Amino acid sequence: MYYFCTYFDKNYLDKGLALYRSLVVHCSPFRLWVLCMDNETYRILTDMKLSGVIPIRLQDFELGDTGLLEAKKNRSTIEYYFTCTPTLVLRILELNKEIDVLTYLDADLYFFGSIEPAYRELKHGSVLIIEHRFPKALEYLEKYGIYNVGLLAIRNDKPGHTCLRWWRQNCLEWCYDRVEDGKFADQKYLDDWPVRFTGIIVLRNRSIGVAPWNLAEYNGLPVIMFHFHGVKNIFSNLWDTDLIGYHALLTPNIKEQIYIPYIRELVRIRDELAVQYGWTAPQSIRVSIRNPLSYLLKCRNDYILIFS
Repeated sequence: MYYFCTYFDKNYLDKGLALYRSLVVHCSPFRLWVLCMDNETYRILTDMKLSGVIPIRLQDFELGDTGLLEAKKNRSTIEYYFTCTPTLVLRILELNKEIDVLTYLDADLYFFGSIEPAYRELKHGSVLIIEHRFPKALEYLEKYGIYNVGLLAIRNDKPGHTCLRWWRQNCLEWCYDRVEDGKFADQKYLDDWPVRFTGIIVLRNRSIGVAPWNLAEYNGLPVIMFHFHGVKNIFSNLWDTDLIGYHALLTPNIKEQIYIPYIRELVRIRDELAVQYGWTAPQSIRVSIRNPLSYLLKCRNDYILIFS
């Protein structure tokens, strides 16, 4: 039995459900706690009664947590979401003693294989973290964090809880969507975990955590987990992978084997949600063509047309 948790709102509902479907295929059996960041998400997930999914209503999650509610007063929506990350993981572990390891997953992850190799690396460690693995040309992005919060596995033991409580307290004090004094959101706090805490394991399996920011040096290994950061529906059937900003090319193999299957899944889910629940997809992004050359390069490298 695998134990996972994530959070998302109605704007990420399609991506969250795509993550769920990939877990069903590759990581079963599992339980997945979903912190629903708005009432519409909670209503839909509750009605869907998905096997293994435990929806958490935001108001119930916040109840009695004065630290979280105080932090909410001075955070933007996305900053508050970041602030909730360590609290969500810690709360689930505290309330479910039967859990051995709980893995936090960003909602825009998608599995093409089993997560078991990551658990084998964790072994008897307490916390598993994953590097961004920036290529040389993107090393300047380490100002946002050496490690990526997209996947974190925490053992339900004393070192795991110690790490989570420290992270929660720091996020309550400062968690903003900007780089400041060596901090960035909930993510930059992970930088010194390997020396600050005991039992920290840095994942070495490069098939897990393939993402736009390390795709430029992707070596062709089978992909187990891909982080679909930046994928957007531009309009109608046109989708943007946003790879050009990371100096990565949408090669035929990456396009056919990774992006198209994921985007087709999103399209299926969007259609189902629209019919069954009247859900509307996030507003399409307007395309700027003030710079025609830049636009043409982006069309050639980043855009994908999907027809059902």
